[in-house]
Amino acid sequence: MGLYLTLRSIHIACVMVTAAGFLLRGVWMLRRSPLLGHPLTRTLPHVNDSLLLFTAVAMVWLAGLNPLDHAWMMAKLTGLVAYIVLGSVALRRGRSRRIRAWAFAGALIALGYIVTVALTRSPLPYLSLSW
Repeated sequence: MGLYLTLRSIHIACVMVTAAGFLLRGVWMLRRSPLLGHPLTRTLPHVNDSLLLFTAVAMVWLAGLNPLDHAWMMAKLTGLVAYIVLGSVALRRGRSRRIRAWAFAGALIALGYIVTVALTRSPLPYLSLSW
């Protein structure tokens, strides 16, 4: 169980770095900052996201889980695809600043959904939260 908890801690740290980095890059995009094109800005997120994916796969493997058997894991994967597509539109592929801004907002919502699903282990996390 020690390895699993270590991977989980690394995974959570990578999620926080991903969220903070995406938020920063989104602000730079909206402000048209040249820092968005800096080589480190273009490389470090991929390194962090690779570690994030590795820890996720390793935790699933160690726990002996099949993501297809758990609706909350499929919801996280679906949210991840939405986050990647919207993030790509926001930071690179959007034709106008307005489209990029909307995609950025959507990607942040998708990221929030992924985190909430992870915390509640429910594909409909907002119905299972106790306010």
